[in-house]
Amino acid sequence: MKFYNFLIILLLLSFFPLKQSVHAQITEPTVLETPRNISALSDNYGTGIGFNVLMNNFGFGTGIEYRRVVAPQFEILASLRMTALRDPSEQTFQDFFFGQQVVPNKYQRAFAFPFLLGMRQRVFGDSINDDYRFFVSAALGPAAAFSYPYFQDINNNGYREQFQNFFEPVNDVFSGLSDGEWQWGGAGEFKIAVDIGSNFSRLSSIEFGYYFYYFPDAIQIMMPNQPVLRQNVGPGQSRFIFDENGELVLEPFYEPQRFFGSPQITFTFGWLR
Repeated sequence: MKFYNFLIILLLLSFFPLKQSVHAQITEPTVLETPRNISALSDNYGTGIGFNVLMNNFGFGTGIEYRRVVAPQFEILASLRMTALRDPSEQTFQDFFFGQQVVPNKYQRAFAFPFLLGMRQRVFGDSINDDYRFFVSAALGPAAAFSYPYFQDINNNGYREQFQNFFEPVNDVFSGLSDGEWQWGGAGEFKIAVDIGSNFSRLSSIEFGYYFYYFPDAIQIMMPNQPVLRQNVGPGQSRFIFDENGELVLEPFYEPQRFFGSPQITFTFGWLR
């Protein structure tokens, strides 16, 4: 019995330090906020020049831009670019024998030259390191577009004939420039951007956004007409309908476009000073 009493007393003595240690863990130290040294853009550079490479649903583009810091976390910018214009429904096919690329129903090639003025506001500057500087930006401005024939429309009927006795070939990218025309409109973009790197003498930026054009006079990118086809074609009959003069009977097809819009990714490389 003395031995068992000794064990009980020993167990009770060991319980009190354990209880005190558990109680000590309940009290937590006060969390101290570490002050952040938020750097202003104007402390590191004043202006910047960059070269753009962009990708969107229209294809690839290139340009140049100028930035200027006008407030601690605010910039204004100006850019001049050259991009392609196309219809979202376009699909490119390559000729198996000759390697020529053909876009069915395409009527004109087009390129746009927007001049944009905009602003960039830095966000999350108090919580993200200066190595990754996030911005939201918007820009608007005038745009010029140059469009020229995609194929040789010999009879000028807005449809590309591909018959054995009458064939209208596709122009290469430099053919048909003399038959092109200019149009004026507007352009704009909304973007989220991040400037990368702690070296404030180099400009490296990636941007995700939405790019758009508007041309009041519209641009005819796709064929305006298509042939009227026979509903029931018998043996030896052509599925095309011709009038008494042997001309192909056509009906309206694609409408000219005034608005062009696309998501866009832009890479910018340059210098800050």
